[in-house]
Amino acid sequence: MKAMKGSDIREMTDQEIAERIEQLNEEGFRLRFRSATQQLENPILLRNIRRDIARLKTVQRERELNGGTR
Repeated sequence: MKAMKGSDIREMTDQEIAERIEQLNEEGFRLRFRSATQQLENPILLRNIRRDIARLKTVQRERELNGGTR
């Protein structure tokens, strides 16, 4: 899984950002659950998911504050 770039996120619509956050939250939950029962093959994925969610939420919040919607 490749980390998302800010420029890629800014090209997304508000709906796409919300959907992507939901997808990443679900994926992160599954990975955390699996890490509790067995060793993950790539534990860095959890960190990347958290950071991608933070990037998405940052852009989402910027749009809220600027009043701009896509």
